[in-house]
Amino acid sequence: MRKQDLLDRLDAIGQSLETTGGALLLFGLGSVGTELERLDDYSDLDFFVIVKPEYKSRFIEQLDWLESVHPLAFSFRNTKDGHKILFEDGIYAEFAVFEENEMEHISYTEGRIVWQDAHFINNDLHIPTVQNGASKKEHSLDYSINEAVTNLYVGLCRYARGEKLSALKFVQGEAIDNIVNVLHLIEPEVEYFPDVFSHARRLEKRFPRFAQTIGDMMQGYHHVPESALHILKYLEAAFPVNQRMGEEIRRLAKICMELNEDSQ
Repeated sequence: MRKQDLLDRLDAIGQSLETTGGALLLFGLGSVGTELERLDDYSDLDFFVIVKPEYKSRFIEQLDWLESVHPLAFSFRNTKDGHKILFEDGIYAEFAVFEENEMEHISYTEGRIVWQDAHFINNDLHIPTVQNGASKKEHSLDYSINEAVTNLYVGLCRYARGEKLSALKFVQGEAIDNIVNVLHLIEPEVEYFPDVFSHARRLEKRFPRFAQTIGDMMQGYHHVPESALHILKYLEAAFPVNQRMGEEIRRLAKICMELNEDSQ
């Protein structure tokens, strides 16, 4: 999907809101918000619609204001405030609808105003007043690294008893998440649109050195012990991991790999 198509679709939604009546403001978020520089052919539409009192349910329960722009192929009400949708031409969008008095309690990134009612005084509703997500400063290196180490241990214990899916989630899910949470304290970060809601977003551009090694740490369902050993090696290079825990993780990984060999 071409970038201009996304922007044009958002503009058309604004015109539809004006025609429908009852809406006050439309603003884009993310790559169709203030981060237009990273908009690409794989972007989608994220937007908020601010409506007059008593109009919220009308815009959530009736999607004619979107259908009139372009037919919908799919819609799913994923929250009480909005939907995930797919237009027939392949444009995907996620949106939420709020009344003005709700906005002081909503967490979001700064938006870009696409349309607003001529008689509406904005009061900077597109600029959040609630802290956006969890600050990366809240994660300490000591806590997150030790959490990751225990994730490896528990995951390998699960794997050894045959709970391979649970093991995968602990090793290649939770342990990796804990590393990513403090990656800015381990490696140099390239400034490239950090996402306050997910440290994993755009990681490959923000931490190119880590991106070259993460594949070894996430080898999939059948290679959980091998992945755990690569993660442990990375952790030990970044932090003084408890020696006994390291030994236990290597012992468990060896047992798991031997079990794999026996089952083949």
